[in-house]
Amino acid sequence: MRFLRAATRTSSFLRPITNLRTPTNSLFARWISTEMKERLDKDIKSNDIVLFMKGTPDAPMCGFSRATVQIMQVQGVDFGTKVTAFNVLEDDDLRESIKEYSEWPTIPQVYVKGEFVGGCDILLNMHQSGDLEDLLVKNEIIPPEEEEEKK
Repeated sequence: MRFLRAATRTSSFLRPITNLRTPTNSLFARWISTEMKERLDKDIKSNDIVLFMKGTPDAPMCGFSRATVQIMQVQGVDFGTKVTAFNVLEDDDLRESIKEYSEWPTIPQVYVKGEFVGGCDILLNMHQSGDLEDLLVKNEIIPPEEEEEKK
């Protein structure tokens, strides 16, 4: 019995071999260049809302990016003054770097006042629960809704 335990600990024949070169393994990493990290830090921290998306707010190139823009429009966000959008389809380095910067694998990505909020699914859930409106009001992106006066 001791032999079997020892054999299973030392023999690759009885244990699966892990491939350390696969991207799904935690040992895989692609590092962001210092210049790109500084650029992302500056852009994200110096704007009210930063949206990394496929396409532009006027012409989204994917359904999730379109939904993200529509959610923010429904919330009353002014895209002219409050949102800085980056089209990741124009810059492959930006597209890959933002995923590593946020540790979030998908596009679109939304940042409010320098803090990562999430992607389309998170924004939709926050919109439905009212948390997105609270966040936008708290950060003075949109004005609070005035309660109707009671008669």
